[in-house]
Amino acid sequence: MQKLPNGYEQQMKRLLGEAGFFAYMQSLCEPVTRALRVNLLLCPDGVPPCPIEGLGAPVPWARGAYFVEGDARPGLSPLHEGGLFYLQEPSALSAVSALDPQPGERVLDLCAAPGGKTTQIAALMQGRGLLVCNEPVPSRAQILSRNVERMGVPHAVVTCAMPDALAARFPAYFDRILVDAPCSGEGMFRRQVEARDEWNERTPAGCADRQLEILTQAARMLAPGGVMVYSTCTFNDVENEGVLARFLDAHPDFALRPFALPGLPPAGKGYVHLYPHEIRGEGHFVSLLCRQDTGRDSARPGDMPRRQGGRTRPSRTPKADALRAGALELPDVLAPGVTFPRLHTAGDALWSLPEGLEMERLDGLRVLRTGLLLAHMEGRRAEPDHALAMALSPALAVRTASLTPAQALAYQAGETLDLGDLPPGYTLLCCEGVSLGWGKQAGGMMKNHYPKGLRRRT
Repeated sequence: MQKLPNGYEQQMKRLLGEAGFFAYMQSLCEPVTRALRVNLLLCPDGVPPCPIEGLGAPVPWARGAYFVEGDARPGLSPLHEGGLFYLQEPSALSAVSALDPQPGERVLDLCAAPGGKTTQIAALMQGRGLLVCNEPVPSRAQILSRNVERMGVPHAVVTCAMPDALAARFPAYFDRILVDAPCSGEGMFRRQVEARDEWNERTPAGCADRQLEILTQAARMLAPGGVMVYSTCTFNDVENEGVLARFLDAHPDFALRPFALPGLPPAGKGYVHLYPHEIRGEGHFVSLLCRQDTGRDSARPGDMPRRQGGRTRPSRTPKADALRAGALELPDVLAPGVTFPRLHTAGDALWSLPEGLEMERLDGLRVLRTGLLLAHMEGRRAEPDHALAMALSPALAVRTASLTPAQALAYQAGETLDLGDLPPGYTLLCCEGVSLGWGKQAGGMMKNHYPKGLRRRT
């Protein structure tokens, strides 16, 4: 095994004791533990509709999550790109479980890329309410946005901003906030061996100052009576207990709240360390903070696509009329009576906004996604967007076609498909009941509308 920095070894001996340190060092020689989380937006019971390669025992502390056994590579399945599941490190699932987001709430994931915890939050919210997920690094924000789309999240706003810019626009606004802060990454030393070379004895203190600033800005955005999870993937007490102590000294209206998750040590003091020699997972630290309740009523029901007689209309502009005619009014796209709330046009796009979102709060921010993108213009023609396909169940589309796994892989590689004699028009292509994207039947062939930037190599 590659040697660890001497200062780090001394730190871990102090934290774990001799016996614990020996067990920890042994765990670094063991295989990495993997997990996947079934998308509860597609499978509310957490049970996949078909076999998934390597699916093992449930992860006790996270709904719909399972350990991945052996050398299985479920990410190669077309259903992964269809949003049926998200591959995620097991211990990382604990932070959102502790946060316990509820449908209809306002929730913020402040350091959200690449999107594992964001999409876990979205699933527990059942697609209802408002989820703001933020990543200040533009390239990582793009990855976050793609994962939000892939998992069919209808109610998320994806921003790329510094925490203080968000805090200025969302004061005392959110019911729950997740701060999974950037850290020294000590908990990933087994999974990411290269991270060991980046650690030195000054690293924790530098990270702690940045974490405290992020946490301070997050506190400005938490509503009275709200809860906040502060988590890291590191072990040292400078970035964990030390940051919490500094934060609580400066914020007397906050307090740690004890919690417990199945299969994990109890967090009797309001925080818990997860070590790879004690659980099936990498290293993590999770704490739960609450803000003093001043009686604010935070109940806000959200909306999902629904069948109803009336429709909410966007602002009347020629482009909006074209988008309505090309996307929402076409009988060969959505089943009769299927509508979306709070339609909003922006440039060449038609969006369904999350419930309760006030667009003026986003002024001046870089915003990558404002809810569910329903349609976009291609020249003078409106086309249903890929995001709409990912958020639709087959029952909500007027026309669907089922693909075999081999056909699904060919579709995701950009190939035209021969599916026989089908009615012309846009068709929601599915595999094992999971929506994959749009095709358009014309001339006896299914033309491929899978986004070029997402296509797999054959």
